[in-house]
Amino acid sequence: MPMSADPEVQRLLAMPEEAYMNDEQLAFFRRRLAAERAEVEAHLEEVRSAIADNERSGDELDRAAVEEELRLLLRQADRETRLLRKIHQALRRIEEGDYGYCAETGQPIGLPRLLLRPTAELCLEAKERQEKREHHYSKQRGDA
Repeated sequence: MPMSADPEVQRLLAMPEEAYMNDEQLAFFRRRLAAERAEVEAHLEEVRSAIADNERSGDELDRAAVEEELRLLLRQADRETRLLRKIHQALRRIEEGDYGYCAETGQPIGLPRLLLRPTAELCLEAKERQEKREHHYSKQRGDA
């Protein structure tokens, strides 16, 4: 079922602006982030196991293929670890009462954005400014 068809999501989206980040909304995101954390932790464990298996592979004929697969697995583990860190930070923001508010402006991030990216720390406008700055600095360094 698409997220937009979820009755709980519809109920959250129908709430008035004054209800933003009320107990029901915070509980929803806490559950969603906890479920995502469990999923990422399980997947990360699978990746780590695959890395360990690849490191034990001793067949020299397949060594190049094994090394390429190992590089891919390490990149995947790095991505999963970064996502897990963001999930932990989002859960901490819920506990501290900062969840749902832009770290740069203090303005509400908005339910639609949080439903798409529950780890978001910046409102859309602040995120766009950040990306423009990053693009500008990467052009100055010659990365682009």
